[in-house]
Amino acid sequence: MDIAGIIQMAVAPAFLLTGIGAILSVMANRLSRIVDRFRILNEGSPNISDKEVELNYLLLRSKWTHWAIALTTLSALLVCTLIASIFISSEIFSNMDQLITLLFILAMISLIIGLVCFLAEVHLSKNVIKLNKT
Repeated sequence: MDIAGIIQMAVAPAFLLTGIGAILSVMANRLSRIVDRFRILNEGSPNISDKEVELNYLLLRSKWTHWAIALTTLSALLVCTLIASIFISSEIFSNMDQLITLLFILAMISLIIGLVCFLAEVHLSKNVIKLNKT
């Protein structure tokens, strides 16, 4: 296969990396907001109602967000490895289809689990809103 065909095969995973990067940006912003709120509660007055409950929610949310970021980053690394494998297989004229397929499946599984962790964090965040309303 010529280099143009190889680049065409690598374009779809490269676009996937762009999407994963955007998702990671959202996750990182949510984590920074969790950390900021945690600092406010720790440094603020002790008169805030349900302070301990909210702190516990923030800790739990940060754990889910950390897992989401770690798994989504792993997915991005697997996609990068997949792209490299496409180019390597063309250069050494070896059939690495099984490896490339495995890398893609692992990347998707990691992304799915990362997104489920992110969904769990979003679900927890609505409980904090309920806390602040009461």
